[in-house]
Amino acid sequence: MNGHVKNMHFQQLVERAATILCFLLLVFVDSTKTVAAARNQGCSHDLHHTLKLTRLVHKDTGDLIKQYKASQGEMAELLCKASVSDIPDPNISGLEPSEKTASMYAQLQAFAPHLRRVYEQQTDLQPPKSPLLNLLNMVINRTGMLTRRINNFYHKVFPNLPLPEPAGGSTTLPSPQNIFQQKVYGCVVLTTYKKLLTNMSKNMRTLRSKVCRKAPPSEFNLF
Repeated sequence: MNGHVKNMHFQQLVERAATILCFLLLVFVDSTKTVAAARNQGCSHDLHHTLKLTRLVHKDTGDLIKQYKASQGEMAELLCKASVSDIPDPNISGLEPSEKTASMYAQLQAFAPHLRRVYEQQTDLQPPKSPLLNLLNMVINRTGMLTRRINNFYHKVFPNLPLPEPAGGSTTLPSPQNIFQQKVYGCVVLTTYKKLLTNMSKNMRTLRSKVCRKAPPSEFNLF
């Protein structure tokens, strides 16, 4: 009888241990899912607000182009159709999500000096309180905000991948220009920048499904 009692007692201990182990596994899996869901929600939230800001800058740039053409006098429409060298590429490069995000960041950085140069040129050509200067300044400031958002998003989603240096090195700005050349340069910069923002919006819409994924089902199959 004593042996039988001992066996029963041992079985009870084993069952209790198994119950406790199962409970701990449930807690572990649940906490893992919670963390993954929180990360996914944070990723989607960041990307949503970055896309929202991109669309806002795109709209502002469209308004800026209209104001720019209105302030340049005759033949304003022809200014934007001219060819200007050393303007950054509006296309997004790369195959992987990290490469596309890095490309967006690099292109924003490349356009920033050109936007500032257009502002400097138009400061000499426009009256001090010109609506064009106000719009230019707003687009420049919001471009800086967008660049920082892309940078933060990249480091949050790809923490183990440093941002690569721009392939083309430092941005090349045009040499001194006459007034007509400045007008052409400014319009081409703004219209090309708007194309970049359009391409960025398209890429961000596809990033969510590729980067901000749902948490995978548990390999423990406990639920």
